Amino acid sequence: MRRTIDWADDAVVIIDQTALPGDFRLLRLRTVDQLVDAIQRLAVRGAPALGAAGALGVALAARQNVDVEAEAGRIANARPTAVNLAWGVERALGKLGQGPEAVLAEALALLDEDEQLNETASRHAAEVVLAECPRRPLRLLSHCNAGRLATVGWGSALGVVWHLHARGLVEEVLVDETRPLLQGARLTAWELAQENVPHRVQPDSAAAAAMARGLVDCVLVGADRIAANGDVANKIGTYGLAIAARHHGVPFVVVAPSSTVDKTLADGTGIAIEERDARELTEYAGVPLTPPGSRVFNPAFDVTPYELVTAVVTEHGRFVP
Repeated sequence: MRRTIDWADDAVVIIDQTALPGDFRLLRLRTVDQLVDAIQRLAVRGAPALGAAGALGVALAARQNVDVEAEAGRIANARPTAVNLAWGVERALGKLGQGPEAVLAEALALLDEDEQLNETASRHAAEVVLAECPRRPLRLLSHCNAGRLATVGWGSALGVVWHLHARGLVEEVLVDETRPLLQGARLTAWELAQENVPHRVQPDSAAAAAMARGLVDCVLVGADRIAANGDVANKIGTYGLAIAARHHGVPFVVVAPSSTVDKTLADGTGIAIEERDARELTEYAGVPLTPPGSRVFNPAFDVTPYELVTAVVTEHGRFVP
């Protein structure tokens, strides 16, 4: 499957990201219930991919005998932080008056655009990285997963690595393992291995030490929502990375399509932060890891103030708040 998410035989087809890296598994989602479940358990994730999921979910509902607007609301609210999900839903819903086939055509157009937009955004960001970082070849640090699996088919922050690696300019990528569900260790490392890009996986808590030892030339991350002033919501741990990068003089570059910018929010304080299930921390494969009754703080995202960011790059180039 060339794309992370697509439409085939009247179903939304996704790569089940919860099965990687051990098993490459495709899921065919034929109901809105199945799609919402896949979104909530992170079988499909990444802001651009969620935008596609939102649009295809509306197309799925429009072709069935259901209340499309009610189902669209369920899809849009499946995860609260990534603005692209609701954006994709609204875009497809705007064609509902023209019939189910028009809704599907709009959703498929969104998929095509996503591949191009992320390829363009990451190409712009690659030039920003080269301008900010004089050392060659580059040692890059990645947090979470912002590759093909997080988009329809190219990648945002990890798309920068594809561009630079093709030019022989990447020495190594340090991959933060990243909560929740170790998406860096499981997904980003898998993508890098598929492309034969040299990489090492590290615990999130080692990132500042790696910078202190001079092992990092640039930090590359994606985004799930960007406020009008440039504040960035991304996977938990991004804020700490930005603080460490600023302290050590390491450029910190955010790459995302412009659909991730939420112009209705003046700053990052208005971004809803998703809290994950406590069992992600208190147990592993059903085996308890913490004493009974331990309380949990398990946010999926944090917000990085724009003043800590070297550049936010979209398909239009550097984002100006």
